[in-house]
Amino acid sequence: MGLVRIDAGPQGLTWHDTGQPALPGLARTARGTGPVVIMIHGFTFAPGDPRHCPHRHILSDHDRHPCWKAASWPRALGLTGDGALGIAFGWQARGTIWQAYTEAGRAGLALARLIAELRRVAPERPVRLIAHSLGARVALSALPHLARGAVDRTLLLTPAERLDLASAALASEAGRSAGVVTVASSENRLYEQLLRAALPATPVVTAEGIPGGRTLRIDDDVTLGALARLGHPVAPRSRRSCHWSSYLRPGLFDLYRALLSAETPLPLAALGPVGTPETDPQPLHIWPAPGRAIPSAAHAS
Repeated sequence: MGLVRIDAGPQGLTWHDTGQPALPGLARTARGTGPVVIMIHGFTFAPGDPRHCPHRHILSDHDRHPCWKAASWPRALGLTGDGALGIAFGWQARGTIWQAYTEAGRAGLALARLIAELRRVAPERPVRLIAHSLGARVALSALPHLARGAVDRTLLLTPAERLDLASAALASEAGRSAGVVTVASSENRLYEQLLRAALPATPVVTAEGIPGGRTLRIDDDVTLGALARLGHPVAPRSRRSCHWSSYLRPGLFDLYRALLSAETPLPLAALGPVGTPETDPQPLHIWPAPGRAIPSAAHAS
């Protein structure tokens, strides 16, 4: 079937192209074999917004967007042709970080309804998730509302979520079988600290990962060497601070494609030991104090 676009909003789950309810036609859409890969964007996007629509950006089927961060996830994952079904999942992620954080929880409930319906109409097709930043909160918020085995595998790219809520999601029935991998790097440290400032006195998910899940440290030479020996070389870190390296780093999407899109995916055990990343010899010291203002969507991307 290739790529379809579904949005979560005030009208429930709708087809992005028509605005019509999505669940009634899902059985027809999900015909076929192979995995269903659901792609979930993060902060600052809004479906249908002329400038900020995710379906014209990272969830588009082309790489023609002028923004340097607009690498097409569906193309990179091989979801624009036959075989695996790709679902580009849009949700309202603009406004302040607090507004988007709250909305991500609501979108997680909608995602759970979508996954439950997929499992009902196409039980033979495994459901796999890939989500970036606040999109990981969407994915994690869905897990406690699903049955064990509803999600086959989950990649969380530099997730933005409270550690206690993430841990509880992985401890849920669906979470224990969801094959959760946190893709992490110290490049994301600034953004972790910004989330801490937005959620004071509450530990957030860091590069150490989530208890009960697996952590893939892409800033670790041991990890990169192991991936290269697997046939999945990934470029080394080139920036001191970058929130998007978990999908922009050359070589990563080839690995994600093997983990998510293949009918017989690369086993998680094949990733091998991730090693112990070295401490950054030059830690950043530009974090805002708790309670300081966090940029609104107009100033973040």
